[in-house]
Amino acid sequence: MSLIASDHFRIVVGLGKSGMSLVRFLAQQGVSFAVADTRENPPELATLRRDYPQVEVRCGELDVEFLCRADELYVSPGLALATPALQAAAARGVKLSGDIDLFARNAKAPIVAISGSNAKSTVTTLVGEMALAAGKRVAVGGNLGTPALDLLSDDIELYVMELSSFQLETTNQLGAEVATVLNVSEDHMDRYSGLPAYHLAKHRIFRGARQVVVNRQDALTRPLMSEGLPCWTFGLSAPDFKAFGLREENGEKYLAFEFENLMPVRELKVRGAHNQANALAALALGHAVGLPFDAMLSGLRSFTGLEHRCQWVREFEGVSYYNDSKATNVGAALAAIEGLGADMDGKLVLIAGGDGKGADFSGLHDSVARYCRAVVLMGRDAGLIADALGDSVPQVRVSSLDEAIAQSRSLARPGDAVLLSPACASFDMFKNYEERGHLFARAVEAQA
Repeated sequence: MSLIASDHFRIVVGLGKSGMSLVRFLAQQGVSFAVADTRENPPELATLRRDYPQVEVRCGELDVEFLCRADELYVSPGLALATPALQAAAARGVKLSGDIDLFARNAKAPIVAISGSNAKSTVTTLVGEMALAAGKRVAVGGNLGTPALDLLSDDIELYVMELSSFQLETTNQLGAEVATVLNVSEDHMDRYSGLPAYHLAKHRIFRGARQVVVNRQDALTRPLMSEGLPCWTFGLSAPDFKAFGLREENGEKYLAFEFENLMPVRELKVRGAHNQANALAALALGHAVGLPFDAMLSGLRSFTGLEHRCQWVREFEGVSYYNDSKATNVGAALAAIEGLGADMDGKLVLIAGGDGKGADFSGLHDSVARYCRAVVLMGRDAGLIADALGDSVPQVRVSSLDEAIAQSRSLARPGDAVLLSPACASFDMFKNYEERGHLFARAVEAQA
């Protein structure tokens, strides 16, 4: 039974993937609603007109008077709440909400909620794999894959949800069984006034949570929480009470919980310290919702990583090539540089650059100096990255991805790795990070 009052009028603002899931859900519930989008031809317009011809839709500049006809606006994550028309409607008493709020009100099974600047897709997928290995009827999605409302079903025993800061802005009370912010680093500074505003948006994930998981190595992940709320931690240090971490014994490194070794790190198929942290975070979240250790460890052993996220492409002439196109911010690139760099004997040749979204690249300097043989720079903000790196490492500027790979091949030595980890969005040169990653992998495979 839906928790929506059917006699109220709603407007879905934004007709992309999540907007269309809202349309389907509201139509199923028999709710009176309309649709608005700032674009003249939004992605799902043809689908809406074909499947729901009776629904009123307005495209182009948002009309405040039209928006104020609604009791509640379900705002797409792609549209900033600071948009003047939305602010004007809110000032006149219209509630601003989103698909995750609606999902939370209607979900009957426990929710594992995962956010963070980096690694949230990997950890979300891992927890989903662990739940499957435990025999659970699990639904995985949100910001990753299937929109939240399309996952709702009475058959589901566990929801594992990746949530972005944009989705969380319109989430008022999630009520997750366990929630985490894996890490916080500068991202989307073109949308937020600064890191504090971004941090606050992320921390909305903890509203109503019954348990939390915290990264011991990142103070910004720890919520202000009431006394007695169960808290589990993860990190690359040795764990103690209610903690997951790494322990070394007889020269062997282990994933561990409290004072018990769980499995040797070498049994993980994914490489690097950042992936060890991801495995520990997933174990903490799974343990919080009662998944047995044998099933979780089985899920970890079979996990090969996600496409575009430090994904091994091939080895050629003694050099490994990694596609980390999903690294669209500095924190994600640092995780890959440090994770791979510390886990190999050779050096990295880093391919970076694109649209930096207003980020500060100075944080790359020390890790690049330590782990990289050279840096190949491309895209709009190549110059900004070059300035931030200074003379810490040799630099080459290129104008295309093919040229970047050719230059990287000539710079790398046997035992090295070429890493596409741009620290930037792709929109200045590519349709999205997936296209950038696919073109990189294709060009690497074509080398002979």
